Amino acid sequence: MRSKFIIAMPVILLLMLLAYPIVSTYKESESGNVSKYSVEIVQTATEADNSVCRWGLSRGKNGSIPEAGRKDVEILLKGGGMYLGDINENKMYLTFDEGYENGYTTDILDTLREENVKAVFFITGDYFEKNDAIIRRMLAEGHSVGNHSMNHYSMPELSYEKCENEILELDRLFFNKFGEHMYFFRPPKGEYNSRVLEIAGNLNYKCVMWSFAYQDWLTNAQKGADYALDIVSKNFHNGAVILLHAVSKDNAEALGSIIREARKQGYEFGSPEELL
Repeated sequence: MRSKFIIAMPVILLLMLLAYPIVSTYKESESGNVSKYSVEIVQTATEADNSVCRWGLSRGKNGSIPEAGRKDVEILLKGGGMYLGDINENKMYLTFDEGYENGYTTDILDTLREENVKAVFFITGDYFEKNDAIIRRMLAEGHSVGNHSMNHYSMPELSYEKCENEILELDRLFFNKFGEHMYFFRPPKGEYNSRVLEIAGNLNYKCVMWSFAYQDWLTNAQKGADYALDIVSKNFHNGAVILLHAVSKDNAEALGSIIREARKQGYEFGSPEELL
């Protein structure tokens, strides 16, 4: 009996290998040494993925590049996403999240036109339905309108089909009204995983996170334009993708000063297409 069991073992192992995707990985030990021989069984992105990456950064100082969690960055970049432009160029990029309209986007657009800067505005389904004229102006003035999902759900918590529909439904509505597709996607709450990135990529979207943001969305806790200018300008860095919330009065009032201060420090603002 024992000899038959030994003979059968290679067959059993072969079946196990065929049944599960096996990927070689580099694991870091407690001592910091990396072993290239560790192997683990993992699920592919098309299978169930219940993990959640919550995007966050440790801010840099004096123009240095902020740091994000290594695992989160690896998943983001491997899935075709990005959070930085070219760090070898003194260029930055402005992006605005538009969950709802608070009366400041027109002022923001006025400033961007005066300063000749193009930005990406990430809109939700609710914003799309209520702000036709503002969106038309964004497009007419050369800005990019990005997809922030239909309902602003946490995407990793949704099924594959629901996650896909959150992106696709808004894209269809946008195309039917404006005759073009969106091509940037920003997951609500900065939450994503490999499945979300795969879905976005399959729909021809570039997932764009950010390399600087601050707590500017609290409309009852605005601290003034000078504060906005100070905190944003202290975090300028090459390739910066700056996230500002358009509901902030501070941001709207400080935007011109932010742009002029950046140029004074030797930076310029790139066009959204450069992020593709």
